[in-house]
Amino acid sequence: MGSAFTSAAPPATRPDEICVAASPHRTTTSPEVLTVLTEREREVLTLAATGLSNHQIAARLFLSPHTVKTHVNRAMSKLGVRDRAQLVIIAYETGLVSAATG
Repeated sequence: MGSAFTSAAPPATRPDEICVAASPHRTTTSPEVLTVLTEREREVLTLAATGLSNHQIAARLFLSPHTVKTHVNRAMSKLGVRDRAQLVIIAYETGLVSAATG
């Protein structure tokens, strides 16, 4: 009988399922990847990448925090990232924001 701590095989992934944004070997991302985002999603991404919370972004853009969260989640889905940190990385790698503007 097996133990609950036995190692399981890692889940199989196809190359097209691998999140490009999480690649540790890539240093830049083409700005063209942002073309899938709406203007508002890019605006929210820019503010999120500067470190603002959803509530702060909402106040600045005169939106509800729930609407901001929706924009963040849609941007993550469209860009194929799993969390806000990866979203911020893409913002920097594409040049949407820089250390000088962030």
